[in-house]
Amino acid sequence: MLSLAVALALAAQPSPEALALVRRYDAVMSPPFFEAQTVMVAHRDDGSTRTYKMKTQKSGKDKLRAQFLEPASAKGQEMLRNGENLWLWMPNLKRAVRVASRDSFMGGDFNNADVLRVNYEADYDPSVDKSDPTHDILVLKAKTQSAAYDSIKLWMTRDKVAQPVKAEFYAASGKLLRKAEFSEVKDFGKGLVRPARIKMTNEISSGRFSEMSWDAITLKDDIPAQRFVLDDLGR
Repeated sequence: MLSLAVALALAAQPSPEALALVRRYDAVMSPPFFEAQTVMVAHRDDGSTRTYKMKTQKSGKDKLRAQFLEPASAKGQEMLRNGENLWLWMPNLKRAVRVASRDSFMGGDFNNADVLRVNYEADYDPSVDKSDPTHDILVLKAKTQSAAYDSIKLWMTRDKVAQPVKAEFYAASGKLLRKAEFSEVKDFGKGLVRPARIKMTNEISSGRFSEMSWDAITLKDDIPAQRFVLDDLGR
């Protein structure tokens, strides 16, 4: 007969289905090694927009580097994630400053962790909500302070490809902070099929939203470790 402690521990474990779905999301939205050309357009509540073009590189589960190419005011800036640490390189200061996971990414409606730290299996405890007849709803509860949100509801297609369709992002109070729509599913090659665009709507500030699009993603076998060292920023 199982002890109470063991029974409770087993009951707390994610189901195989929930684990499979969260691992599928991580695999398609943030492959282990890649280089990408990415564009973010931030739509402000005054009707203005700001477009950022960047080159991103990712290595393993916890290293990512983004180099800003446009606009001119951001050109030369870089963002680096190495493990739990996030930095922003400021070329005018010739130094890197620490940034927080939940801070706004370049003043848009994604936060830094949305872009630099897509590792839902590490950051959240997953479960599956079957209330939707056409989609699986992956319910994610934060298990680390590095998580972008306290909880997430993520709708995924109920088929073998299990693509994300929409998501809702919540604070600890239960307040809805953001909504995301995933669209333009695209074959990027080497078996990577995933949405090429995410629209993130700010539910706190009316009229604000940001769109992130992936113009190209190239899967890699490896990327040199030196690319993800703090001293390499700005070079």
